[in-house]
Amino acid sequence: MKSNENFFEKSYQVARLIPFGRVTSYGAIAKYLGAARSARMVGWAMNASHNDNSVPAHRVVNRKGLLTGKHHFDGTNLMQQLLESEGVKVVENQIQNFETIFWDPSTELL
Repeated sequence: MKSNENFFEKSYQVARLIPFGRVTSYGAIAKYLGAARSARMVGWAMNASHNDNSVPAHRVVNRKGLLTGKHHFDGTNLMQQLLESEGVKVVENQIQNFETIFWDPSTELL
């Protein structure tokens, strides 16, 4: 259990660095942490972070820019609303201009 908690905290540390108006993916965080096959665990970490307002979990989406974690947020469209409040355009649960606003910790945090 301790290693999962440590992985979750490392995931939160990376998520806190995602700039306003940008997004990343579960897999990009996992890859940055040296656990390329652990995208699902990053998802679990983001889901577990909802009581910690310092973690911008709404900025973490799947590798195609889909809001796959939206059902873990309070309210029907809270994840989308949070992203749109940062200027991110979302249409039918899909981030528009995903390649342009994608933030890759492996290249951004050198």
